[in-house]
Amino acid sequence: MEQWIEQLGALWPLLISAAKALVVLVVGWIAAGVISGAVRRRINATPHLDQTLGNFAASAVRWVLLAIVLVAVLGIFGIEATSLVAMLGAATLAIGLALQGTLSDLAAGVMLVMFRPYKLGQYVDIGGTSGTVVDLNLFVTELVTPDNVQIIIPNSAVWSSSITNYSSYPRRRVDLVVGVGYGADLKVAEAALRGVMEGDARALKEPGAFLMVTGLGDSAVDLTMRVWCAAEDYWGLKFDLTRAGKEALNAAGVDIPFPTRTIIQS
Repeated sequence: MEQWIEQLGALWPLLISAAKALVVLVVGWIAAGVISGAVRRRINATPHLDQTLGNFAASAVRWVLLAIVLVAVLGIFGIEATSLVAMLGAATLAIGLALQGTLSDLAAGVMLVMFRPYKLGQYVDIGGTSGTVVDLNLFVTELVTPDNVQIIIPNSAVWSSSITNYSSYPRRRVDLVVGVGYGADLKVAEAALRGVMEGDARALKEPGAFLMVTGLGDSAVDLTMRVWCAAEDYWGLKFDLTRAGKEALNAAGVDIPFPTRTIIQS
């Protein structure tokens, strides 16, 4: 019993330190989340700053605060900050090699925030992966697809890929190609399709609608429809023009041919 009490007495300071460290760790973790959230809300509430900067700044503040908490926890166990810095300095090469991917993600994240190739809420294609940007932090960019699938892309992969931003400009152009039969009256077909384009309130008057014969295919004469609209109206207008164009050609008696193939046997 006396030996057990002596062992407990020897471990007691360590247990006290562990309890203090746990309290500091929990409180620091919560405080980092609260403070980073406050930074995000403050930046997002500023009219001339977008939410992309708010998320990135909040992420940076959170990681800095967690690093301070880690130093404080190590200090409780008697590891001084100067000793920690010396240890890290001695292990710089090993840490750099081990974290080179993470550090490249961090550097790429800074570049993305500086040059802003996209913002939160915009629909983009990054190296063949498409989705709406929902988060950009120190290390990764998060996209969500139209069918609500989460995609996480490391910032270094984003920075080294081609980025197509479909939401960058306020206007987009809808392009549709409609094939009509070779025997169709092209003037009647053009009038029907032009009426569809000009009759939709989402179609912008400037630039005006474009409608021309652009190709002579194997089984149809190609008419290309081009109309400008607000970026947020793009998909709705494209789908509606496709349907309305088909119905207008049917009403005008214009044939929309099926692909055909003629086989000649010798």
